[in-house]
Amino acid sequence: MTVAQSSTLSLPDHTQLPESDGSFVKNFQEHPQSLLLTSSISPILDRLHPDRHYAIGQDCGIYWRLTDPPERGAAASDWFYVPNVPPLLEGERRRSYVLWKEIIAPLIAIEFVSGDGAEEHDRTSPLAGDQSKAGKFWVYEQAIRMPFYAIYEVEKAAVELYELIGNHYQQCRPNERGNYPIPPLGVELGIWQGEYMNQHLPWLRWWDDAGNLLPTGEERADTAEQRAETAEQRVERLTAQLRAMGVEPEA
Repeated sequence: MTVAQSSTLSLPDHTQLPESDGSFVKNFQEHPQSLLLTSSISPILDRLHPDRHYAIGQDCGIYWRLTDPPERGAAASDWFYVPNVPPLLEGERRRSYVLWKEIIAPLIAIEFVSGDGAEEHDRTSPLAGDQSKAGKFWVYEQAIRMPFYAIYEVEKAAVELYELIGNHYQQCRPNERGNYPIPPLGVELGIWQGEYMNQHLPWLRWWDDAGNLLPTGEERADTAEQRAETAEQRVERLTAQLRAMGVEPEA
């Protein structure tokens, strides 16, 4: 065992670090928004990962450094996706995502603005001044180095997408549909005005690269049911036509 391996093994893992900082979701829209994102993109991720080795975090922490208290070394992300990692760790549910144990950084994190957006755009570096303070934007860009970072503001019906180019995030421009392509996933991110969980709002949603809205699990089930009903109606219509011609369908 190398010195580096020994050092890594001695660091705390997700079972030894707090899974909550005592904060709570600030409104009734954020939890449904996370569910909407997860439900609609799950079939895409299942196709990308036949072994099901990927993880989705919803309102949980990404630990990127050791601090005292430990919570200061975590970025609490509203939604994030990590490719090529098992959904469970040694058969246990994930309490948080610990970079020094996992190595693989999330591909994308999405923050839901609940205030004026200052926290999500905060570029404060802990290397210059207060060591306990690190802006979320700086953490994602310089510490975690996530390839994509999205900031969604429901009040403005808007989303910003940043891509890590070199050492800095560059703000992406929307395509002709007003969506933001994310090439590694083959999807686009944009705003959809509609009703979900009894709330009519500008929701953040996924589209495929052809511009088709990715349905939720409930929407997929409704579509399948409608198709089944249509098929049954066709059979009934054909049966009636045959009987009108004096032909019994069973014959």
